[in-house]
Amino acid sequence: MNQNTNKTVLILGANSDVAKQCMIQYVEKGFTVIAASRNTTSLDHFVDSNNLDRSKVSILYFDAADFGSHHQFYYNLSVKPHIVVYAAGFLVDNQQALTDFKGAKQMMEVNYMGGVSILSIIAMDKSNTNLERIIGLSSLSGVKGRKSNFVYGSTKAAFTQFLAGLRQELASRKIIVNALIIGYIRTKINEGLELNQSLIMEPDYVAKFIVGAGNSFTIVPNFKWKMIYHILRLLPESLVAKLP
Repeated sequence: MNQNTNKTVLILGANSDVAKQCMIQYVEKGFTVIAASRNTTSLDHFVDSNNLDRSKVSILYFDAADFGSHHQFYYNLSVKPHIVVYAAGFLVDNQQALTDFKGAKQMMEVNYMGGVSILSIIAMDKSNTNLERIIGLSSLSGVKGRKSNFVYGSTKAAFTQFLAGLRQELASRKIIVNALIIGYIRTKINEGLELNQSLIMEPDYVAKFIVGAGNSFTIVPNFKWKMIYHILRLLPESLVAKLP
């Protein structure tokens, strides 16, 4: 019998390409998956097209930016999760974000505020003795402010710092919090962007790091991105300013 047979994973923002691959891999490992997203039709199609066991996957509506609905969403779950993955994300071009606050606001709401809202509700439910791990998907864009994407990057930087503090908050309950610091992925959110093809990761590759997350807070998939991550952290502002 698979040791994960009775464990449940809640994936928030489950319609992302990486989150969908997580669904497959968690089910393969014996977990039951609750996949939550605004686009439940797309998730239904994905489950059917990949022949996922319907007894192991349930699909729920979840809007990361509808903060008022989060409490009811969580407390209406039929099973409280052992693992929670926050994969919701939104991106607009930096110039658009600077000239039209609507896009900037949506990035803040989905990438940061929505995560703070729902993960705080989940983390503070001490009656859920199942909870053993919370995983948040962040980005290399949040390591240093760069002129090409600093509005988006600021939302990811804030989310990473929230996860770092949440890890400390939950340590006494032996609940692990991980932050995935992710570089370029071949996903819908990056379509149309001019990216270095040698650095692009596939969604299923990134998903393996999420599903196999260990005890470390910061997880950076891919050796090249680990190098970039450490270099970025150490770069002085004068050199960061020369980056695109």
